[in-house]
Amino acid sequence: MKVVVCGAGIAGLAAAGRFAARGDEVVVLERAPGPRPQGYMIDFFGPGHQAAAATGLLPLLRERGYQVREVAYLDAAGRRRAGLPFARFAASRGGDLISIMRPDLEAALAEHLPDRVDLRYGATVVTVDDDEDGARVVLDDGAAVEADLVVGADGTRSVVRRQVVGPDRGVVRRLGFHTAAFTVDEPRVHAALRGRFCVTDTANRMVGAYGLRDGRVAVFTVHRSTDGQPADPRAALRAEYGGLGWVVPRVLELCPPGERVYYDEVVQVEAARWRGRRVVLVGDAAHAVSLLAGQGASLAVAGASVLADRLDATRSVADGLAEYEARWRPVVTAVQRSARRGMRWFLPETPGQLLVRRMALRLAVLPVVNRVVVGVAAGSPVDLDAVLADRTASATGVRT
Repeated sequence: MKVVVCGAGIAGLAAAGRFAARGDEVVVLERAPGPRPQGYMIDFFGPGHQAAAATGLLPLLRERGYQVREVAYLDAAGRRRAGLPFARFAASRGGDLISIMRPDLEAALAEHLPDRVDLRYGATVVTVDDDEDGARVVLDDGAAVEADLVVGADGTRSVVRRQVVGPDRGVVRRLGFHTAAFTVDEPRVHAALRGRFCVTDTANRMVGAYGLRDGRVAVFTVHRSTDGQPADPRAALRAEYGGLGWVVPRVLELCPPGERVYYDEVVQVEAARWRGRRVVLVGDAAHAVSLLAGQGASLAVAGASVLADRLDATRSVADGLAEYEARWRPVVTAVQRSARRGMRWFLPETPGQLLVRRMALRLAVLPVVNRVVVGVAAGSPVDLDAVLADRTASATGVRT
């Protein structure tokens, strides 16, 4: 079978790897000129970790991953107000957790691809024709690529999704946050972090930082906003966060130009359907859960495995796509719902909510409280084996 994957992010590269492992001819089309260098630190666990273990990807991820000591919440003077030891968080996920920069995860997925995968950057998809007997992808230069299956992995602003589902009205749910990520070179800030992921203990806006092994500092921001994308991300960040203390003024001073900053709205995608005749959506194009869920990368990798598994099991494109959506949609819907419930925990709106979060983190030494805190912070665990076996996933409470 010839498979065309639109998008070379986490979901697209994971899907390309799974289809190549089946022996399919795989072409990956990515509109960007190369891999995206920007991105924040993510925690890779759960079903994506299970899928990576099954495909032999874990050694590469562990090599690129980081040992985070704790998530520490700091005041304007850099004093620790509360924190969550990472060992406790990892233990709640069975110890199977890797902290990794998003670009490093993408690089590992690309490196893991067989040489026969045709990975094309600078290839912009314009239209997708979806017929019973095959699909056809047309690029902006007029070239066309024929396929037996087209996988739309082109993110929250998916062109493929608009071809399959229609306009994005009612599909993209804006959660009222903006986020950004960039890196700076600042040895003093790097030394002050001491192996911790440090975030400001502030309401309505938050800045986080982590020291990378090459001496750089990875910076992450999130704030409440209902505005559209700013014309100049660096200027917008300096205006929004300029009043915060700790190391924030220094990292804002060193913030690179806007084209080198990852900046986006925080959204969820709730597509009415994920498939056509020979076209299917994966990852954020189908079901973005948002950074608030903390599981987007894991679900992207796992979802690609579910899709390939169902096509293997049914040996029919139509049946395989239907089973993939039937089994995977309830899982991501539950994660999306959990993320929305946890928004005030992730970024409190008032001093009172900040105080509640501090108290909960301090009480997390107690097993019962710890389970509640971790559940709010990272949602319910998802068992990929249960999804593939079509059993009731007790952790999510849904029939897949």
